[in-house]
Amino acid sequence: MKPIPRRSFLRGSMSAGLALGMPRLTISAGARPNSPNETVNVAVLGLGSTTAVGGVGGRGHQLIGRLREIPGVRIVALCDADQEHLDRELDAAGKHGETVSSHRDLREVLDRTDVDAVVIALPNHWHALATIWACQAGKDVYIEKPFSYDLWEGRQMVAAARKYGRMVQVGTQRRSSPFLRGVIDRLNLGELGSIRFAHALVYRPRDGIGTVDAPTPPPATVDYDLWCGPAPKGPLRRKQLHYEWHWFWDTGNGELGNNGIHVIDVCRWALGQDRTPPRAMSIGGRFAFRDCGETANTQIALLDYQPAPLLCEVRNVSAGNRPFSTGKFRGLNGGIVIDCEEGYFAGDSGGGAFYDHQGKKIEDLEGGDNAGAIERAHLSSFLDAIRSRATGDLTAEAIEGHRSTACCHMGNVSHRLGEQANLEAIRAATSGNTELADAFERCRAYLSENGVDLADTPATLGPWVRFDEEQGRFVGDLADAANALSRRDYREPFVVPDLTGG
Repeated sequence: MKPIPRRSFLRGSMSAGLALGMPRLTISAGARPNSPNETVNVAVLGLGSTTAVGGVGGRGHQLIGRLREIPGVRIVALCDADQEHLDRELDAAGKHGETVSSHRDLREVLDRTDVDAVVIALPNHWHALATIWACQAGKDVYIEKPFSYDLWEGRQMVAAARKYGRMVQVGTQRRSSPFLRGVIDRLNLGELGSIRFAHALVYRPRDGIGTVDAPTPPPATVDYDLWCGPAPKGPLRRKQLHYEWHWFWDTGNGELGNNGIHVIDVCRWALGQDRTPPRAMSIGGRFAFRDCGETANTQIALLDYQPAPLLCEVRNVSAGNRPFSTGKFRGLNGGIVIDCEEGYFAGDSGGGAFYDHQGKKIEDLEGGDNAGAIERAHLSSFLDAIRSRATGDLTAEAIEGHRSTACCHMGNVSHRLGEQANLEAIRAATSGNTELADAFERCRAYLSENGVDLADTPATLGPWVRFDEEQGRFVGDLADAANALSRRDYREPFVVPDLTGG
């Protein structure tokens, strides 16, 4: 692996102290597109596995397909620590008549003068460093969800976008859904009265990932040092390197950060909240799988926005192949429910309806969006912003991604600080909040139907954790422990720089 070179910065706003440990800045201000008709040269960092058990086909691989559908884009470089992934995409590029360079080390991509922007679909633990290095190298950034691996890194990423004047779009593509925009506009106009509560639902059956008796050798095609990057380089203690990193705290953020972020982001949008929640708590655990995974596979996270809180429910446990074994809430096994004074909306970007409080349908809402169409629209708004240099053209700018991802981090911090508690203790803790108490009882029933008795296998009851957005830190009785979970130690040379001063 090549060392990170020292370099002279072309932008006067960079401090000399940040020069160490960063890729060379070789792109000039005039090299970026500044015309609506100018082609944008894009590099894709992180291609993903299309064969990993439990995966969704490689997120970088999917985004390459979407980029090919958008006029005015040229894919010029691909990067992945796994040579097998590179070979797969190089073969596909050749069949599309594309000439692209391939790289194992993303720093080589950032040194290229022919790259205007990067699309980052790396594992979560790489999100911050790849984004910051790209901003410092004069590249605009499309960063997949969740925005950051932890709260501190999210703040540094926002600071990098501001400091270096880069367009940074987050891959929460439902922000580009015309259908959801129309629904939220109607809700904000008060068609169902004031919003009282928002529910984010991720009822997605999964299988356990098994256990290992000894460390697993990383695939021979992988540069494991580069794959680990900012994360600890320890032995691989699971069967599969790719995708399963989601379920380990050193590299991932569990289902709350993996898929919860999408529906949490829409709920926060509907609530009109432009801040992180003042406090959060969690109830959950890893049930039934009996595997080596660490993160919760069942979780209730309460984000205590006022006057209307946000409640996210994750359910991954499913016994057998019974349909809807994860249960439903108001007819949904995924999506959002926005509860208002005079009824509620239940649905997602693909469609939905307004209901009264008895569950009677008031109105079917027409015009749900195709998932591919909103992905194209989301990438297109990023490309528009690259050309216009106007952050207003972005539909999910860095700060939006940071605040929604902070909700996931806060829920996970509460969970990690929690302790197993019996049913009586959890019921006592939830008794003051009708929606939370109901969510717990529904969760208990779903687990029971799937062979998990919380009387025998207690859930973890997390404490309330309080966050001060101005300080960018947790505050209150558990502040030290919560903040310790919100900023990691790094191994050289993969150190995320401090751009905020703490």
